[in-house]
Amino acid sequence: MKLSTKGRYGLRALVDLAWCGKGEHLALYQVAERQRISENYLEQVFSTLRKAGLVKSVKGAQGGYALTEKPESVRVGTILRVLEGNLLIADHDGSDGEPETTSIQATLQAVVWDRVNEAVLNVVDGLTLADLVDDYRKRNGEGSLMFFI
Repeated sequence: MKLSTKGRYGLRALVDLAWCGKGEHLALYQVAERQRISENYLEQVFSTLRKAGLVKSVKGAQGGYALTEKPESVRVGTILRVLEGNLLIADHDGSDGEPETTSIQATLQAVVWDRVNEAVLNVVDGLTLADLVDDYRKRNGEGSLMFFI
């Protein structure tokens, strides 16, 4: 499985929205500028996210986009499924005509593909936008407090 730019850019933009927006509406051009993503392309991505109910938009001078839920409630897996579709690296393939449990394909499915799929889904469904924002803050020194005596 290789994520498209739609999935990668969309996730980046939503992390930016969660980090900078803090519940407020942000103009898409600001997100695009900070993330160095084409605003036109981001409009297409956000149209998909809006239709899926992950973001809401408000028109006008004070308008822009905001998350519909708190970052703690938005799973990375949900975002990627909206933008990419199925996240499985290998679907079940019964097209070889061999009995399901004795074929090499069945062995590969059980021993390799199902385990890789499970690992991928555990990672993306175990992370939220809030987790990504927290990690971003820590990596940029925003999470540490300094006390002077």
